[in-house]
Amino acid sequence: MTKIFISCALPYANGPCHLGHLRSTYIPADIYARYNRMAGNEVLMVCATDEHGTPIAVKADAEGKEPIEVAKRYHDMIVEDINSCDISFDNFARTTDEIHYQISQNFFKYLYDKGLIYEETIQQLYCENCEKFLPDRYVEGICPVCGAEARGDHCEVCGRALDPIELVEPRCLTCGNTPVIRDSTQYFFKLSHFQKPLEEYISTNPYLPPNVRNYAQNWLKEGLQDWIMTRDMKWGIPVPLEGAEGKVIYVWGEAFIGYMSSAAAWSRRTGIPWEDYWNGHVVHFIGKDIIYHHSLFWPAMLLGRDCKLPDDIFAGEFLSLEGRKMSTSKNWVVWVADFVKDFDSDLLRYYLTINAPLNKDTDFSWDEFQRRVNDELADVIGNFLHRTFTFTKKFFDGKVPEYKNPSEADLEFEQAIKELPDKVGELISEMKFREGLVEIILTAKKGNKYFNDQEPWKAVKEDMEKASNCLYLSNQLCKAMAVLLKPYIPNKADAICEIINIPTENTWDDAKVFLETGHEINKAKPLFKKIEDKVIEAQKEKLYKNLENQENESEDDKKDDKKSKESKDEGEKMDLISIDEFAKVEIKIGKILECEKIEKSNKLLKTQIDIGDKTIQVVAGLGKRYAPEDLIGKKVPVVTNLKPAKLMGEKSEGMIMATESAAILTPDDCEIGELLM
Repeated sequence: MTKIFISCALPYANGPCHLGHLRSTYIPADIYARYNRMAGNEVLMVCATDEHGTPIAVKADAEGKEPIEVAKRYHDMIVEDINSCDISFDNFARTTDEIHYQISQNFFKYLYDKGLIYEETIQQLYCENCEKFLPDRYVEGICPVCGAEARGDHCEVCGRALDPIELVEPRCLTCGNTPVIRDSTQYFFKLSHFQKPLEEYISTNPYLPPNVRNYAQNWLKEGLQDWIMTRDMKWGIPVPLEGAEGKVIYVWGEAFIGYMSSAAAWSRRTGIPWEDYWNGHVVHFIGKDIIYHHSLFWPAMLLGRDCKLPDDIFAGEFLSLEGRKMSTSKNWVVWVADFVKDFDSDLLRYYLTINAPLNKDTDFSWDEFQRRVNDELADVIGNFLHRTFTFTKKFFDGKVPEYKNPSEADLEFEQAIKELPDKVGELISEMKFREGLVEIILTAKKGNKYFNDQEPWKAVKEDMEKASNCLYLSNQLCKAMAVLLKPYIPNKADAICEIINIPTENTWDDAKVFLETGHEINKAKPLFKKIEDKVIEAQKEKLYKNLENQENESEDDKKDDKKSKESKDEGEKMDLISIDEFAKVEIKIGKILECEKIEKSNKLLKTQIDIGDKTIQVVAGLGKRYAPEDLIGKKVPVVTNLKPAKLMGEKSEGMIMATESAAILTPDDCEIGELLM
């Protein structure tokens, strides 16, 4: 028996759940938890709503409410969404709970006392009208890279991560005033201190899936930078240090701790130490967009706190919708609450599991959803169950018949039934949830073929032993599926158990135990109804109508809506441009002749770049990754026909091409002044 600690990424409490949340995190975690409980392991599965951070504060400001009111509203929605899909958490808490504040502050103080958190003065934007420093989400302006409207930390158009002080024409989101740059003292975590131990953890951990390992190793190759751990704002967990009044712990500095505080709340309720589970086998289920945080930043914090590291970090890939990226701002999304009004939640659990392995992006299609439900659940599993139960009731008085003198076909089918529990269990334990479900479907297909080949409707008149053997084995597969489907579609599995007349609470090994001859089953009832075309057409019409209405909004309406609907968005569909538009961008190979830090900025560097026919000055946000002396003499691709802009008072006449993490593209074999085609 193993103790297993399972956590799910904390849903952010500024909106309800959509299908993407379920697919990447909550459903796979629930399958894994349910299986392990049935397999005899002790499981503690926890989660909480993530209720701090600037987006919630911004939304509260826009609505004229307190942040806690916004967080409470969405916490209640999220809990309802999760419950509606039968996600079997042992505890679901909030990061605004008192116990979370206590544990988070103690964690921070421990790291500080150990010398792993330090003070540093940096440049930040300050609104003189509001009399406060502005966290990134409280600032809007013009992206210095592409010239589009951008928020303080990110440009939605070009995708570049930004520092608020880089914005052109910045403005305070609250009052519209132009902020000024001032010195601000913040607290930083020594992430760089853990470079070597994290390299070892990532490279030697046998449980990490390839997508997590590869992503983390790419970041490690670039070298870890210390991470800011505080913000100047009222909403959040106060920094527990003297002289740090008005500062709160950065949301990523305390959200992880929600796993532990939720578990601690469970311990208080049950009297069982949660630490025993953490010291067993720890699995985090997350989305791929937060791999960096969970594979590097969180383990570094745990190393600093002298805690055991997570064993497995399972990151589900993204779910798109009808071929487009989901977008909550454009209402191109299917909300869980809307789905369960019209369909059984088990259908959703089934489809989101069977549609693709979790290590691949996949698409939610209403037509494919209908096909899967009709062709697999209704025609394969449902058909086999119904025929078995109906024929047993009709020809054997509802009792499992005898099994004598089995034929070769009987023995082959019997072997398939007996092998199924171990096959499915092994796949689930390896996080291959889709593959386990596929095995059940394939065996049900074998069952239908076996049933057709044995023709029990004829055999009852010509060869009763043949008919009896057929229905005996068919009932055994029904019983096995009733148990094995429990992690996947728990409500339907219980309904099958009720018809078979067995308990709904089962161990995994119960699937291997055959029903005795004479066991009486209950009357059959339809378990999976086919979905009609008109139902799917109505869903698609509603979805596209939402998008049409959103796209017809005026530009002013969109700006107002953005302020009132700040949320974590899984991304907008990128607008395509023509080759003619792209041809307007002039990119040349340049050579950096001079490079120096800009005073009072820990990110911006001022460079002089030879582009062949002249030398231009470019201000680039590369300072956290490169020392100025490392860049001198380096060849870089440069956009040379951008409109000049001023950053920190310095003129910038172009843009060095680099990745979002500030890694420069290195065209070492190109000639200076050469155009990129």
